[in-house]
Amino acid sequence: MDGEELVTIGELARRTGLTVKTIRYYADTGLVPSTDRTPAGYRRYGAQAVARLQLVRTLRELGLDLGTVRRVLDRESTVGEVARAHADALDVQIRTLRLRRAVLRAVAEQGSEGEEIAMMHRLAKLSDEERRRMIEEFVEDTFGTADANPELVELLRTAVPELPEEPDPAQVAAWAELAELTRDEDFRASLRRMAAYQAAERAAGDTTGLHHRLTEQVREAVGGALAAGVAPDSARAGQVVAGLTARYAQVFGRPDDAALRAWLLTRLEVAGDPRVERYWELLARINGWPVPSSLGPVFGWFTAALRAAA
Repeated sequence: MDGEELVTIGELARRTGLTVKTIRYYADTGLVPSTDRTPAGYRRYGAQAVARLQLVRTLRELGLDLGTVRRVLDRESTVGEVARAHADALDVQIRTLRLRRAVLRAVAEQGSEGEEIAMMHRLAKLSDEERRRMIEEFVEDTFGTADANPELVELLRTAVPELPEEPDPAQVAAWAELAELTRDEDFRASLRRMAAYQAAERAAGDTTGLHHRLTEQVREAVGGALAAGVAPDSARAGQVVAGLTARYAQVFGRPDDAALRAWLLTRLEVAGDPRVERYWELLARINGWPVPSSLGPVFGWFTAALRAAA
């Protein structure tokens, strides 16, 4: 054929690494038809057929089905279009596999069984939007109907769990625990009480927001007392309490008296649910944020010392 070099199907198999049977199948289905036949009926292939077969092999090794390969060869789709669509599909598959791996490792580490495994797998598959909706519903149910601290409500709404593309088992386990926590009716009831308390405080004139600096001052003062082994019912503890109540009186514009201490005790008790701190700890683990040190011992000591000083 005009001097074009033609090769046999056996030679083509040696050049491409495909079996004769596979090449013959591609020829019979029209994917890579032979260029010519010998008088004895043996197939022979020219350069165009060789190039076409190499493209078929490459696309198949990349995971494309024969129908898609045929559309490329028939110029119904470009290689670029097909590659882009296939890469997008692989991204989804890879993310799914990574999540499955993380769930399995979390199950292995925790010794989970039955319903817990199914729940963890289902939660791990949720999309970012589905996780966001879950948190929005949780916040709306607990804080949404009360005129609570707007800074806290906004923080809860915007601090959404975001599993990374390749979560580790600890992040998957943290997300499963957080999701269960948001559905805990007892925890929700506790937060509604907190929201109602904040709303009542705001109705009474409290327009203050979050008190990060005040919290850090409590952490510093009480942390020092804890480190020194100061008992909450000791005279030394009374001095620590006096310094902190003076600071609360200044921040909230109230007299530093017995009424302030009673008010502060109520405030600490309403906000003292340890599950609140656990919520933020889990959220930090999921999102890869620094996990803050626990304030539980600090406010536990402060509450005990306040009672002792009353």
